[in-house]
Amino acid sequence: MKLQLLEASKIVLATFIFSVIIMFLMRKVAVHIGAMDKPREEEEHRHIHKVATPKLGAVGIFLSFLLGYMLFGEQSVRMNSILIGSFIIILCSIVDDINPIKAMHKFIVQILAASVIVFYGGILLDYISAFGYAINFGILAYPITILFIVACSNIINLIDGLDGLSGGICSIFYITIAIIGFYQGRFGSLVMILTLIMLGSTLGFLFHNFHPAKIFAGDGATFEGFIIAVITLLEFKGPALISFFVPVTILGIPILDTLFAIIRRLLKGQPPFQADKQHLHHQLLGMNFSQTATVLIIYAVDLLFATASILYTVYATRMWQLIYIIIAILVIWFVFHTSIISDKNPKLEKKILNKLKIHKNK
Repeated sequence: MKLQLLEASKIVLATFIFSVIIMFLMRKVAVHIGAMDKPREEEEHRHIHKVATPKLGAVGIFLSFLLGYMLFGEQSVRMNSILIGSFIIILCSIVDDINPIKAMHKFIVQILAASVIVFYGGILLDYISAFGYAINFGILAYPITILFIVACSNIINLIDGLDGLSGGICSIFYITIAIIGFYQGRFGSLVMILTLIMLGSTLGFLFHNFHPAKIFAGDGATFEGFIIAVITLLEFKGPALISFFVPVTILGIPILDTLFAIIRRLLKGQPPFQADKQHLHHQLLGMNFSQTATVLIIYAVDLLFATASILYTVYATRMWQLIYIIIAILVIWFVFHTSIISDKNPKLEKKILNKLKIHKNK
């Protein structure tokens, strides 16, 4: 175990150091090619940052990921499919960061990248069982897996609204999967190598992205979601539904935030993926929390999801049930005391808008 921890530390440290260094270059490249995130008045103050900030942070993560693969990975058809799919996602994100492209076009590119994973890599969610029942998806396994990968790619991108938010949530996911993998004796497997490489690469980005951010992930945040989807599918050992449920629940915060956003917009008669200023982090800002405090609160709740997953998988203790009860209580309280689903709290709605204006004008 000590030897494995030492090897794991080497992977994380090497990719972390490279990521920290490459981000300086990415910042300069972003300025040079015009890949800048400029606050825009016409978007109703959704942009909380007040100065133009370089994007391409996810490109730096991708380059660190490539270095990690060259140093520690092993060639295989599955790994090749991951590299090809990742390159497609990153290429699209670079174009979008320079000159925004239509959402439908990005969606098509994401389907293409996911298809490489499914048809070339052979990574599929094709069979699950739960409560004594078994479901074989058959030919539907292909569209279901593609949809899952595309969905994961977008939920990480959607929550990327505050300095350090998406990077921190992704890091918590990687750490949790790594802990579970170590206790299950799976060090050296593809999923563990991917997880450790991405952990170091993401932490290096977070070094530059935590408030006040010097660089943003840009649209390349979809790359993080893409890799998380692949890791989840690889982590899915055997047909039991719960083995798939565990890695998914670590993403509790972005999943809930996306779910609430879809419900909120449908209730208003808006397109489900139309941007707004009522996400989880907007609600917390409207409660007079600072950017840093808001991000740390979200980290804390996400750590509850992660802890529950570890307790269930590693220690087989029922403490995870208590944690989920606590999370459920927090969610119910939040729904009834904020406008995250509806505008039944107009005072908070006004507070959110004012808070965003304050952040912008400081």
